[in-house]
Amino acid sequence: MAAASKFVLCADDYALTPSVSLGILEAVEAGRLDATGAMTTRPHWPEAARDLMSLGSAVQAGLHLDLTLGPPLTAMPSLVPNGRMPRIGTLIRLSRMGKLPEAEIRAEIAAQIDAFGAAYGRAPAFVDGHQHVQMLPGIRDWLFAELNGRGLAGDVWLRDSGDRIERILRRRIEAPKAMMVAMAGRGFGEEARKSGFVTNEGFAGFSAFDRRRDYAADFERYLLAPGPRHLVMCHPGRVDGELERLDPVTYTREQELEFFLSDRFADLAGC
Repeated sequence: MAAASKFVLCADDYALTPSVSLGILEAVEAGRLDATGAMTTRPHWPEAARDLMSLGSAVQAGLHLDLTLGPPLTAMPSLVPNGRMPRIGTLIRLSRMGKLPEAEIRAEIAAQIDAFGAAYGRAPAFVDGHQHVQMLPGIRDWLFAELNGRGLAGDVWLRDSGDRIERILRRRIEAPKAMMVAMAGRGFGEEARKSGFVTNEGFAGFSAFDRRRDYAADFERYLLAPGPRHLVMCHPGRVDGELERLDPVTYTREQELEFFLSDRFADLAGC
């Protein structure tokens, strides 16, 4: 993790589609990203992994654990009876009720970690989650157990997508969404650290994904009230037809990418 004087900028959704990966690679090559989380459930991951590996140590590559988009890597007859993973609301409800299928989710977590290593040649540097699923009670416990079982505590850090309420309110960017995630994942950071994992302390980057907003101005607010190991998530990328079919977040990815490649961001981040 970065020192307290610097924020970590982490791009989500690497390998979601070829064009999303292309945009993230552009930002890495320009020296604008510190980390990116890969979706190893996506069919593009093996090729995308080779592209990312070619950049060497320019970026930390992690696992973007996915339990809410597209088909899983394993059979999940209880949670995914139709072959398509559930919406995040369903996962949150099942987590609150204590009704998540442990064996199925543990097997899927293991398969996604294995798929990362098979294509990238080593364990992920960190684990975060698509729609912050890594923080949900139940899922977090099985993730800790799987990583510990592989001897990865101390080597792999984990994203804590929650932050203190006073920091969220000071930034005034998508505060309801940020507080909802913090509440859904309450206790994650403390439990992760007790299980032997380093986490970020301070988190921002929640967006309305609205092209009419000034993303650069919003980004400057993400840096207000930073934690001692402040992490900012982002979603840069290029757009293709596959992305338009899969995900509601499309052209704001290009807006983010343009900002990260700009002199304004370079001045702000000290690039």
